[in-house]
Amino acid sequence: MKSFIIFLFIIVTFNACSVTNHYKVTSDLKFEAIPEDQRVTYVYFSKDKFVKVQEKNTSNDKQDFLSEFKEEKEISDPFESYNRAMTTFNDKLYTNVLNPTARVYADVIPENARVGISNFFENITFPIRFLNNILQFKFDYAAEETGRFLINSTVGVLGFMDIAKDYNLNKRDEDFGQTLAYYGFGSGSHIVLPIYGPSNFRDIVGLVADGYVSPIDSSGDLKYKIPENIGQTFAIKSVNVVNSTSLTLGQYENLKEDAIDLYPFLRDVYNQNREKQIKE
Repeated sequence: MKSFIIFLFIIVTFNACSVTNHYKVTSDLKFEAIPEDQRVTYVYFSKDKFVKVQEKNTSNDKQDFLSEFKEEKEISDPFESYNRAMTTFNDKLYTNVLNPTARVYADVIPENARVGISNFFENITFPIRFLNNILQFKFDYAAEETGRFLINSTVGVLGFMDIAKDYNLNKRDEDFGQTLAYYGFGSGSHIVLPIYGPSNFRDIVGLVADGYVSPIDSSGDLKYKIPENIGQTFAIKSVNVVNSTSLTLGQYENLKEDAIDLYPFLRDVYNQNREKQIKE
């Protein structure tokens, strides 16, 4: 949910229209034709959203302009019917269960405590970020993650306080989905997962791999695992989800207001955000 606010700045809006000024009014109130190279086109997307561009001289230039509003990559979506149904299910689950629960939780738990809990979960999932930075040869980021973990786990009291940020040690988010993309694996078909939301085949494989490394997932047999079974894993992750949602209340609702059709809107937001993360 946190990342949704960032997504609003990279959304390709549907159904644009444009108006080009071909004439101007002179000082003596006469119409005068505007030369082609001085014409301006206003492309209208939705309320308060428009882009002004200079008129181009050639068809190739116009095609280049139009291509700016096309998606960089076509999204494979053979399971659209299922994905739409699951998007509706997830939306109702969020609206009727998760959101009300998070609001009650926010009323009971002070914000400072909730921020501390969020810091704790970010700190304890350090192995995922560290390993994937190593696998992508981002050794400086891996070192930065190590420094963050050591400082926050000690001075920051098990990570409840993010002391490392005062030393300009930033969190470097990397996961196995991004690592697979680094080694050339395509995203595969788009798929919406129950509860989790938008994903694709590559990121599903990445989620499974992340689970084997994550301290808050019972998958695998690494010694630092906290939960001992699936039930404990679900309980711990539920606390994390509710806590995270309590810190971003209202953001999902604001996002939905701009969606003409919720499913393709969330699908495109997810894919554009993942492409951005992979390129970073």
